[in-house]
Amino acid sequence: MGDKKTTLVVFSGDLDKALAGFIIATGSAAMGNQVAMFFTFWGLNILRKKQAVPVKKSWMDKMFGWMLPRGPQKLGLSKLHFGGLGPIMMRATMKKKNVATLDELIQLAQELDVKLIACTMSMEVLGIQKEELIDGLEYAGVATYISEANAGNINLFV
Repeated sequence: MGDKKTTLVVFSGDLDKALAGFIIATGSAAMGNQVAMFFTFWGLNILRKKQAVPVKKSWMDKMFGWMLPRGPQKLGLSKLHFGGLGPIMMRATMKKKNVATLDELIQLAQELDVKLIACTMSMEVLGIQKEELIDGLEYAGVATYISEANAGNINLFV
C-alpha cells in the first residue's frame, strides 16, 4: 500500500451515512491508500450479524440488543425514513440503478484490506459481544483510532 492513509470514524448507524462511509473507504483503498474505519456507538450496528447469536447478557444488554438494528439490512435513513418506507425505496432505487449494496461494500472493503475496527468501549456500553459482529474485524479502543488518525492524510467523521 502507499504512504497515504485515510481514517473514518463511523458513528452513525444510518444507511445513507454508512453507504457514504464505505464508498469513500473503498474508493480510497482502490486508489492505493491505507484505510481504517473505526466503528463506535451506533456505527457498530452496521457490523452486527443478521441473525441473533446466543450469548449470555444482562437484562439491560438484552434490551439494547433488541432495540438496535441488526446488520446493514435493518438500518434506517437519516432523512426521509417514513416509518421504514424510505430505506425500502432507497434500496429499490439502488438495485434498479446497479449501485452496490451496503453488504457488497462491506465485503469489498474487506477484500481491499480496509481495517474495520470495532470500538471495545462502545461495545461494552451497548452490550455487544464479539460473537454478534461479522468476521474479519479488529477490536480496539480510542487510542488505536488516534494512532491511525495521527498517521492519516484524510480523517473523516461519518
